[in-house]
Amino acid sequence: MRTDQPEPSGAAPIRILVIADTRLYREGLAEVLGRDESLEVVAAVPHVADAILVIPEQPVDVVLLGLTPYDTLDATRAISAAHPGTRLVALAVDDRPDEVIPLAEVGICGYVPRDAALADLVQTLRSVVRGESPCSPAVAAGLLQRLAALAGDGDGRAATEQLTAREQEVLSLIIEGLSNKQIAQCLYIELPTVKNHVHHVFEKLRVHRRTEAIAAVRRGSWH
Repeated sequence: MRTDQPEPSGAAPIRILVIADTRLYREGLAEVLGRDESLEVVAAVPHVADAILVIPEQPVDVVLLGLTPYDTLDATRAISAAHPGTRLVALAVDDRPDEVIPLAEVGICGYVPRDAALADLVQTLRSVVRGESPCSPAVAAGLLQRLAALAGDGDGRAATEQLTAREQEVLSLIIEGLSNKQIAQCLYIELPTVKNHVHHVFEKLRVHRRTEAIAAVRRGSWH
């Protein structure tokens, strides 16, 4: 998980809603995150029902889920149904495709591995607010495999068949959270070439932004 992108000076604090059913964990997260001037914990609640009530009353940029994997899935479904478009980040997730992909399919925008440091958590929150969904290369590959499987079922066959090998590489790096400049450095190609590939990927997936492309990969729902 990349931590080399500092928060711009003068940026508004990221407003966070913490959900954790263990009080010590919940209060500890709120206290630690509250020490960072770039973050603002607007509320820390024990239950999803509490969060669903808070979100309309408080401007929230990210909901941070400190729950068990099973409860995280249920919480994500409930919040996404009640407040579509809410950015959700899961804590203490095993950094493996078989654990991350089910979360992505129900609407998680980002996750923090079990062995991540506080700096990784903060960087993930910033990335998610920018519309990025950072993940490991293994998870990115798993998402693309899931995309291909869904395409095989007929939901996205035309789109995936039209993506060239290079475009699939670019899409994988977009899912990982890389910027165009970082993709150019990673693939040893020129920045205008990357922009061209990104444009073609978006066109073939019938999306307009990175977040829409990532959501399409999660759902396999383009036509």
